[in-house]
Amino acid sequence: MKSNRVATAICSLLLVVFFAGTVLCRFQVEKLRDKEATLEEVLYMPSGKSVKRMSLGYSSLLADIYWTRAVQYFGDKLNQQSMRYDLLYPLLDITTDLDPHLIVAYEFGSLFLSQSPPDGAGQPAKAVALVEKGIRENPSYWRLYFTLGFIHYLDRRDYKAAGAAFLKGSEVPGALPWMKVMAARMAEHGDDRSTAVYLWKAVYDTSIDPQVKDTAIQHLTSLRAEEDIEQLEQRVKIYRERTGALPSRWSDMVRAGVLPGLPQDPNGSEYKLLPNGTVEVQDPSKYRFIDRSHKK
Repeated sequence: MKSNRVATAICSLLLVVFFAGTVLCRFQVEKLRDKEATLEEVLYMPSGKSVKRMSLGYSSLLADIYWTRAVQYFGDKLNQQSMRYDLLYPLLDITTDLDPHLIVAYEFGSLFLSQSPPDGAGQPAKAVALVEKGIRENPSYWRLYFTLGFIHYLDRRDYKAAGAAFLKGSEVPGALPWMKVMAARMAEHGDDRSTAVYLWKAVYDTSIDPQVKDTAIQHLTSLRAEEDIEQLEQRVKIYRERTGALPSRWSDMVRAGVLPGLPQDPNGSEYKLLPNGTVEVQDPSKYRFIDRSHKK
């Protein structure tokens, strides 16, 4: 009887300890509501594996809480147009330690990490680490290989690694045929706008998250505007070669037969023709992802 009482007392003590640990975990997570939370406050938490041991079987619930906090944190920083997202990776890492099969945290969390500030954390290497962790835990989920190839291609400009990710993913049972197509395009084209369009369309078509879909649309419209601008500037050069002068307005080029009409951007506004012959969109805020860094 005495041994039974001792065992009962020990079990009761352990339950109290585990319950206290769970409450502490929840308290620390709730601290993340404060936008001013520091990286140290997050790292004060035990590792995700330690939290999981103290969760009394509620690790999936805690993972959902951490994922919600990660999304809130990202949204707050995005609204502030912040250049720093220091808490994002620790939140995602602990989330996926708590629930290694929470696919949404790998797919969308890596997208948040990989994009350049202020639209994301600008940490593509950490995004790759997160997705590779997801692949280790979920080797039969081929879409994570797509996400990995996507990050290598668009954010790291590592076309060899992107091709390897697409090819490996294409070998997973159930993978769609275009994964092999993407692997081939990596080998053939490398830095190619049409490939970027193809990838963002795939993101839009396969995502159910409205924010991710909106990001994909913004990228697609920016890519289309980039292509329009390059073609228009080429036509400006043709006009100059024919007339010996730069056009002062689009109507000059229309009358000269260089343009069929007044050029409009994807949102229906007329492109701006600058005095030096370069072209811009009327409202840059609608085309946040235009990249003219390649322009010579």
